[in-house]
Amino acid sequence: MALKHASVWQLQAESYRRHELHTRERAWLESNCYVDLCVEVLHAAGFEPWACLGFTLASDFEADQFTFFKPPPEDLSVLYGVSIYELNLWRPLIEHALVQLDRGAILLAEVDSFYLPDTAGTDYHHAHVKTTVGLETLDVEAKRLGYFHNAGYYTLHGADFDGVFQIEPKPPETHLPPYVELLRSMGQQKSSERELVATSIELARKHLRARPQANPIGTYAAQLGADMDWLLARDLATYHLYAFSVLRQLGANFEFAALYFDWLSRHGQTGLRDAGQHFDVISQTAKAMILKLARAVNAKRAPDVGAMLEGMRVAWERGMESTVVQLGA
Repeated sequence: MALKHASVWQLQAESYRRHELHTRERAWLESNCYVDLCVEVLHAAGFEPWACLGFTLASDFEADQFTFFKPPPEDLSVLYGVSIYELNLWRPLIEHALVQLDRGAILLAEVDSFYLPDTAGTDYHHAHVKTTVGLETLDVEAKRLGYFHNAGYYTLHGADFDGVFQIEPKPPETHLPPYVELLRSMGQQKSSERELVATSIELARKHLRARPQANPIGTYAAQLGADMDWLLARDLATYHLYAFSVLRQLGANFEFAALYFDWLSRHGQTGLRDAGQHFDVISQTAKAMILKLARAVNAKRAPDVGAMLEGMRVAWERGMESTVVQLGA
């Protein structure tokens, strides 16, 4: 391993400025590790992440969770000339990272949040939980890693460095290689603002055509009724896993959809604010429902969430109807 240090942008955690999506007041400051990470990586690369959010229109209920939403690679290619694809790990991650960072590619790697200082108060040195980070700066001799995670950019070092890269004392054969993707710019000329907005709208229309045929919140309401006894019999730790996969993905997805429509409105696309308001109702209601269900699980008493579910179901219906009128499908 000849290389000892590699960095894409020479970022510093202390001076890094997050994208507006992660600084403005929001119901869901963090949605899921992948989409938040993509927002910050695109931002750091000089691209406008707002433009890729049309994919939120296709979110569905997948029987036991809402879609774990993230920007499709083909959208990133069309909008920004960015390619994203799997990296085959045939040697240790740290060796691949040095090579790829040196050539200007960001590595999106699944790691253990136990070793991530930005998760202090939740997983850091407390729980072993898989999450995705974006490797940006790597210094082997200093045992220092600069990385994107969730809504920001951070630094770790020392024993945490060893943990993230699965360095001894654990024998290597006890480790399964993580899933890793490469994200790199193909060097095409950046689009003008007008071109970017127009391309974004075309992609949004594509995702609108792929929206669920049945109202996904109505489908979820029926499933929650069937699952309620099971949920109430579980502890809060299990409920938090459920809430992340179901209500957080639902609420955060439609908050992004509402914010996306606000961005399009600020760039001349008229008529979308009504649909955005309906999607914001879904976001805000899902946030309130997470808390109400948590209290119910703790008290082991079934809650009355029928009005909340019906409000979200109607909001999805009206929001989609309004979107179709304004964007077409």
